Amino acid sequence: MRRIVGRTGQTLLAALAGLMLVWLVASGAAFAAEPTFPALTSRVVDAAGILKPEAKAAIEAKLKAYEEKTSDQVVVATLTSLQDRTIEDVGNRLYREWKIGQAKTNNGALLIVAPNERKVRIEVGYGLEGALTDALTKVIITTAITPRFKTGDYGGGIEAGVDAMLEILSGDAEEWQRKGKVRSDDADPRQVILYIIVILVIVFVFARMNRGGRGGGGFIILPGPSSGGWSGGVSDGGFGGGGGFSGGGGSSGGGGASGDW
Repeated sequence: MRRIVGRTGQTLLAALAGLMLVWLVASGAAFAAEPTFPALTSRVVDAAGILKPEAKAAIEAKLKAYEEKTSDQVVVATLTSLQDRTIEDVGNRLYREWKIGQAKTNNGALLIVAPNERKVRIEVGYGLEGALTDALTKVIITTAITPRFKTGDYGGGIEAGVDAMLEILSGDAEEWQRKGKVRSDDADPRQVILYIIVILVIVFVFARMNRGGRGGGGFIILPGPSSGGWSGGVSDGGFGGGGGFSGGGGSSGGGGASGDW
């Protein structure tokens, strides 16, 4: 009996220690300083300096022509650092800061690359989620972008990703849907259970914090298993950017996908 009680006590202590660790991490995320981003000066903002001038110009020309034709606003950003945040958090915040897409139609998308952390994400505005689904954006990342990134061809990877996004937005998604069907990276049921447990623990901790009057002003992005990896958060409209080009004030609810290489 003593052994059983002892083991139970150890289990409870371990669980309590885990909750405290989650609380400390969550508190740090909530009160962390806001990240800083480059200004939106064009449809391709290469802050990381990984694109050759000719590649940047070619991608910019494609995005400009497509936007003038359809009003859909697709923007590319490369960053020097994720500033100790997830690419999902940074992508959603950057989308909100730059106000990509049009305010009334929310028809924007952001392709963001963080070469130092080897992370890439496609963030999709509300108005384009029906076309650029989580599944299709994941297929774009895994079949068009990251294979080229693995060889150091950043320009080729970004251009291939942009081409795929514009092709799907133009209504020609059949090829990419076929590629999605042959992928075999469905979520492991054990991972799904683990994700659910983590989410419940985080919700419990923050509920306890709120009851104790500990308001933050920050927000938490709850992870969830999807074809697009971790995503969340909500963006709102407004004005952003400069240099003769700016977003129209569109919104994103965290749709899209992430990947690495």
